[in-house]
Amino acid sequence: MKTTKQLNTFAIGLPLLILLTYPITKEGALVYAMLSTIITGFVQVLLGIKMIFEEPHNRYIQIYIGGVVLFFLICFFQIEIYYNEYIRVILISMPAILAIYLSILIYKKTD
Repeated sequence: MKTTKQLNTFAIGLPLLILLTYPITKEGALVYAMLSTIITGFVQVLLGIKMIFEEPHNRYIQIYIGGVVLFFLICFFQIEIYYNEYIRVILISMPAILAIYLSILIYKKTD
């Protein structure tokens, strides 16, 4: 679990680290920080899948996986079936909520 915690810390810290270099590099740091959040999401989804295989009956991890599936279903619905501005607001906030939720799970589990 220590490796999971370290990997999650790296994934969350990566965009912040890139953003801190903004005064030095100026050009592109903000764009790279935003793009690195994709890596953060990918790493966190992989960590969530790993955790669900380790503890398939853990309700909190099941809720996280359900949230990830719901996010992608809403994305598909928004893009392919029906566009709605209110749904877009939900889609923008969901990744941050899921990242915070999984981080809390990981940090509570390692304590």
